Amino acid sequence: MDRNTTIGFVLIGLLLIAMFYFNSKNRLAFEGEQKRIADSIARLQPPKKNELNASKIDSSNSTRNKTDLTSFGATTEPVITIVENDLFKISFTTKGAQPNAVELKKYKKYDGSPVILSQGEFNKFSYRINVSQNKSKAIEEINFNVLPVRQDGKNKIISFEASDSIGKKIIHEYTITEGEYMIGFKIKSSGSDFLFTQNAINFIWQVESPTIEKDHAYELTQSHFCYYENDNFDFQYLSKEDSKELKKTKWLGVKQQFFLTTLLAENSFTETNTTWKIPSDTSNHYLVRVINNARYQLNAGNESIVPLELYYGPSDYNILKKYNNHMENIVPYGSGIFAFVKYINRYFLLPVFDFIQKHISSMGIVILLLTLLIRLITSPILYKSYLSGAKMKVLKPEVDALKEKYKDDQQAFGMEQMKLWRTAGVSPLGGCLPALLQIPIFMSLYYFFQSNIDLRGKSFLWANDLAQYDSILKIPFEVPFYGDHVSLFTITAVITSLLISLYSMSNMQDNSNPLMKYMPYIFPVLLLGVFNKLPSALTWYYTVSNTITLILQIIIQKYIIDHDKIMLQIEENRKKPLKKSKMQERIDAMQESQRKLQELKKKS
Repeated sequence: MDRNTTIGFVLIGLLLIAMFYFNSKNRLAFEGEQKRIADSIARLQPPKKNELNASKIDSSNSTRNKTDLTSFGATTEPVITIVENDLFKISFTTKGAQPNAVELKKYKKYDGSPVILSQGEFNKFSYRINVSQNKSKAIEEINFNVLPVRQDGKNKIISFEASDSIGKKIIHEYTITEGEYMIGFKIKSSGSDFLFTQNAINFIWQVESPTIEKDHAYELTQSHFCYYENDNFDFQYLSKEDSKELKKTKWLGVKQQFFLTTLLAENSFTETNTTWKIPSDTSNHYLVRVINNARYQLNAGNESIVPLELYYGPSDYNILKKYNNHMENIVPYGSGIFAFVKYINRYFLLPVFDFIQKHISSMGIVILLLTLLIRLITSPILYKSYLSGAKMKVLKPEVDALKEKYKDDQQAFGMEQMKLWRTAGVSPLGGCLPALLQIPIFMSLYYFFQSNIDLRGKSFLWANDLAQYDSILKIPFEVPFYGDHVSLFTITAVITSLLISLYSMSNMQDNSNPLMKYMPYIFPVLLLGVFNKLPSALTWYYTVSNTITLILQIIIQKYIIDHDKIMLQIEENRKKPLKKSKMQERIDAMQESQRKLQELKKKS
């Protein structure tokens, strides 16, 4: 290194050393001053005001300095209190004054047992309170007093209270309303400026998602950590261990395939750090464990109320929508590059589906009628696609002649083929674009049938649950890319898809390519592996849709499309003056320049 570089590095090093020295000196001086102020305040205050004492106080100083809240106004053993409405039964424990288990009355697990959320020691929320100048205690270590349940119209209100001898108090108040899965939850405190360091509550909210559906692996792929941050909804897949940091979060939710547990804060959590872990095996009977560390800033003052809410219930779009807090976004009706299909699901498929199921009891027939309606709407697109294919088939002899004429010059063949199509009024994309327009419809139904809870537990034909795969045979071992069962609806979907491919192959204008002989079989074989674990509602829809498509294809091509009329129309198009768009003129000029370049190369 030269002299200037050496001097530069030395100066930088000296500056860094000086910076660390002065920062360290200032920090030590600041900490010493803070400690001096705290000690001065502690000496001025009476000992009784520095203690949150939940035990029986006697005249001795030793008893007065104890801060054991577990025996204040309650027995040492936790007390369970059950409160219920028409939708769920919730049991509260005085240990931490929080829900101990929530049983949903209208739903059953795959084995017929009740759906119970937030059950087990892992499921809890916690935060710490200061019980003396230098000591704090987690809220779940405190055994609260439970007050009698109050009735206020449709609301049932249950409160839990813990207090000390000088008026500092913590109250957890829950409001359960008839016909609602949402639970009102308030944390009220007196002496909050002492109870909470920096006047903030640091929540630890733990959620364990139990296994509810029969396919543990598939249910895990449908499980999400959802949140509303900075007025925007987003989610993370829970299929692998990870973490997420958030700012200004309105609510946090853990969603399984069809059920949801959510913590909502009216004034938002200022900071949140969330981690989740997957069990090493499925024998633990839970999908994932999620730990949320959320900070809530209190208003300055001695008295405070923290307005929160808890949701235990189905991930039903219609139910979540009415709360007007954007929780309906949790229902995955479209995501990723297909996020736009959620609008098709919300504003078209869901209203139509709800209307049909109000009048039809069989869910399989509801899907059948929905499929017929969709095919009726898309039939003009299908007709245009087949009409374009028929025009291409009429021009096949002329295309073959061009291919023979320019067999050694593919570029010239391509130019002449495009010219032939333009003069005949045929678009080469006429058959592709209508098919592409049907992709959003298929993807919207793909998301719809996986996420609609109304399908859950509904049987049809041999399928016991349209929200899960149907199985007519259990395989004693796992078949790669297929699974350990045989789904009959998957087989019917694959067979109908194969029939469509074979029929389309027989009507192709060019089937000389040997690779094309195997194309009809590739897609159905892929479907066999992909669809075998998907909900039977989706494979039933695909079976019906394929059958209708095949019938329409035969009717349109055999009885509606008139090939003689198409030929006359092509001849008429050839008589008309050819008009080119500016884009087509540029393409032609580019192709012409490339052709001349190729001729020059051949001559040279």
